[in-house]
Amino acid sequence: MPHINAAAALQICVLLSALPAQYFISQWYGTDSVQRIQITERLIIASWSSFTKSYLSLDSWADRLKLWLSKTRNWYYGEKKTKIGDNEAETHSYFAESSHVRSPKPEYIQFSVGQVIVHKRFGYSGVIVGWDVKAKAPEEWLRHKYPSTKQDLKDTPHYRILINKANGFGKSTAYIPEEEITIIMGLEVHHPDMKAYFSGYDGSKYIMQPWLKKIYPHD
Repeated sequence: MPHINAAAALQICVLLSALPAQYFISQWYGTDSVQRIQITERLIIASWSSFTKSYLSLDSWADRLKLWLSKTRNWYYGEKKTKIGDNEAETHSYFAESSHVRSPKPEYIQFSVGQVIVHKRFGYSGVIVGWDVKAKAPEEWLRHKYPSTKQDLKDTPHYRILINKANGFGKSTAYIPEEEITIIMGLEVHHPDMKAYFSGYDGSKYIMQPWLKKIYPHD
């Protein structure tokens, strides 16, 4: 039902108080009963007419329904937009892609953004472009990557790697635990996204772009 506002409540009170009002009317208009009845009738008719126009009219109910539907639609799409935004933010927090500033840097994080690495098992090289203190990825990915015998690896530092195209490796990026990589000096990495992350190479590591340095200030 539509919400009864103050004006409607006042009208209802007027209707309910019509009979007691006769006493006050008689004080102002004399003791003529016919005159009192006529005034009372006019008061009741006027109040009832106003009430029916506001709450018993089909047009009035239709207007209130349209207003309610409009508010409901605005709420729904606003809530939906918020959820989409939250999901997008959650997605970008996976695989060391979060823009959360990594400061202070934990002492147990052995490697830094910009260092060139070699994968111990697969042999490909690449450059570190991000890290997490522990694996941050969708649960389905983690279950596939780490079966029951490797569950402990989820709680170790993980690094996002741009894989060197010179290796001919099928993938262009990787997200791997710390124990699977080793650092190498003097090797340059070729990847189409290098300039987005780094401004140059000093012979030992790549120099981060300003936006990346803000995220990893201690690397």
